[in-house]
Amino acid sequence: MKSFTLQRASTGIEGLDDILGGGLPCDRVYLVQGNPGVGKTTMALQFLMAGAERGEVALYITLSETEAELRTTAHSHGWTLDGVTLFELDATAMRTHDGDANEPYTVFYPAEVELSEVMKSLLAEVDRIGPSRVVFDSLSDIRMLAQDALNYRRQVLTLKQYFSGRACTVIMLDDLTGENYDGQLQSLAHGVITLEQMAPVYGADRRRLRVGKLRGSTFRAGFHDFNVLKGGLKVFPRLVAAEHRKPFSPEPVTSGVPAIDALVGGGLDRGTSTLILGPTGVGKSALASQYVAKAAERGETGALFTFDENVGTLLFRAEALGVGLRQHVDSGKVMLQQVDPAELSPGEFIHKVRDAVEQRGARLVVIDSLNGYLKSMPAEEYLVIQLHELLTYLSQRGVMTILIATQHGILGSGMTTPVDASYIADAVIVMRYFESGGRVRNALAVMKKRSGSHERTIREFTVGPQGFEVGPPMKAFHGVLTGVPTYTGASDPLMGSDDADRSF
Repeated sequence: MKSFTLQRASTGIEGLDDILGGGLPCDRVYLVQGNPGVGKTTMALQFLMAGAERGEVALYITLSETEAELRTTAHSHGWTLDGVTLFELDATAMRTHDGDANEPYTVFYPAEVELSEVMKSLLAEVDRIGPSRVVFDSLSDIRMLAQDALNYRRQVLTLKQYFSGRACTVIMLDDLTGENYDGQLQSLAHGVITLEQMAPVYGADRRRLRVGKLRGSTFRAGFHDFNVLKGGLKVFPRLVAAEHRKPFSPEPVTSGVPAIDALVGGGLDRGTSTLILGPTGVGKSALASQYVAKAAERGETGALFTFDENVGTLLFRAEALGVGLRQHVDSGKVMLQQVDPAELSPGEFIHKVRDAVEQRGARLVVIDSLNGYLKSMPAEEYLVIQLHELLTYLSQRGVMTILIATQHGILGSGMTTPVDASYIADAVIVMRYFESGGRVRNALAVMKKRSGSHERTIREFTVGPQGFEVGPPMKAFHGVLTGVPTYTGASDPLMGSDDADRSF
């Protein structure tokens, strides 16, 4: 039996082609729908320009916008539209209707043209040009001229049957407006792509798209974030971790602080995720920075994404604590990026993490913190799902991941975490303040490690200009993790007062 290869037309948008399995199957009719301003016209122009670059004949038929408006849109993206034919259906229909082709273009509204004249002009132009790619903008104008749903559906079916006899890939745009909107129209198209725009209470608008159907072809289902930037649409396909398995050698990753490495059983393992929990200022970011700096010293690349702290402040604090992070950032071994959750969609953030791993070769990724990551999500349940998929992806690439979560509160057992990610992390390190002898001190403990054994002791630690110093197990104390321990020993076993009185 002879094999069949499905020919595809690239949309000119890398992320969208990935979602579609390489592009739109050729010689079919597709519906792209979404509210005004969501990015349909930009997507359509990219589709036509991609064809023109391959030597294909590309035609843009418009009732909604003038040629000048389309060229202005293209100019805003730095495009010239060379090789793309723009056809203003309303102006041509006007000249045909009046019978004088020498009359100048005038302002004309599609509703004033008989529908039969519009369809006649449209089909005549397609016959004349003989395009292999066509964009029709928009169906809402045909809907308005048709007056009723039955006539409108009949006209769209006529268009589909007309193009089905030609080697032509067609995209029809629909802005989902008008009283006679017919949702059943989706059944006539071979594929449906829906674009959505959401306005959060604060921050930039969020855009996402979904492929509703694609007959005869597989695609990546679900919602995918995208942005409209200078240069066109940037689509961020939804991450599917199972598609990114890569063999790696599991081995421990050390921090460079022997006592901390001993606490976690010799080191944190590659392909695992570690959650560092604790109140603000206790030393979580400093510990993560210690791992990143040590990895850079070994010649590995690390990526640190900070939601909560200014990059300059983070580097200054790292230097004050004896962690030489700045030199590794300057050398390119550490990728340090500040993330604004009000401007960055979750899909775009995941794309940045993937870029750090796949393009920059990062072997260690730090997300500081989950609190900031949570603010970029519409709801907590979606955060956990996406976070789980991201951690699975990083694990399958052999990347060690450190997540930081700041707990609300300072002392006591009433501290809470904004999102419970402890069950999806492979290891959990808890850092706490506790009070003793009139001083506020720091303690840490490893609560779990799935990939091996670890110490189950609680140790005091300090962070100063010389970095981390860790004391012996606090065997004579009870209730250290509550913040107000009880001492049962005979002598003071705590670390020196010089370090205990210092704060960074």
